Amino acid sequence: MLSSDQVLHVARLARLELTPEEVERFGGELSKVLDHIELIGQLELEDVPPTSHVIDVENALRADEPRPSMPVERALESAPDAAEGGFRVPSPGAS
Repeated sequence: MLSSDQVLHVARLARLELTPEEVERFGGELSKVLDHIELIGQLELEDVPPTSHVIDVENALRADEPRPSMPVERALESAPDAAEGGFRVPSPGAS
């Protein structure tokens, strides 16, 4: 079981403020997570290739092919401030 100090340290890293009840609850929950990680660390995985998905995934995306879109003039019709074929936006920090 993680100590209260360890839970508070993790909370501080995550910029979380926890109540005493949450510290106690999360201590138990974080301890369970660490127990599972320890079990995974005991597995013999040297011959297991790295994977990003547990099942084979075919490319589910459509081909990236150009196609007609809305004309620029139409897209800019209702723009409050258009310039040089685009939307003009204020600089950050400008009021």
